[in-house]
Amino acid sequence: MKTQVTLLVLFFLTNIGLQNMFAQGDIKEEIKELSKRKWQLMSEKNVDELAKIFHNQSKFVHMSGTWKKERELEIIETGSIWYKDAKIHDVAVEVVNNTAVLWNRITLNSIVRGNDVTLEFTVTETYINDQGSWQLLAFTFSSVRDTHELEH
Repeated sequence: MKTQVTLLVLFFLTNIGLQNMFAQGDIKEEIKELSKRKWQLMSEKNVDELAKIFHNQSKFVHMSGTWKKERELEIIETGSIWYKDAKIHDVAVEVVNNTAVLWNRITLNSIVRGNDVTLEFTVTETYINDQGSWQLLAFTFSSVRDTHELEH
């Protein structure tokens, strides 16, 4: 009897662990797709849709400064920075509770204050699940060499 109870407990614990693992895999894919969509919307300068993705308390760290949601949307809308094309080379995602952190290794083709620029970056994106919806809370560009790799 004791063996049967032990096996039953192990079965339930394993089942819960597998469900959690699959759920986290689904969340990681959801975050990857949300990030990819964000890059597309930035390229299209679609600030109305980006405003829904960017959390009201979000911050953006660029090579030239750090600012909040409204300033980032203004920069995108006016074309002060036009994120023409982000070629994504690698993506890693980690999920902890209601927070997901995504790292993109990208080559970014953009126009910055009228200058055509192509740079290598690792972009760190932090998302939080706020009332059932994933939103971008922090967005940081780190300039890197083209040999930089993400650890998975």
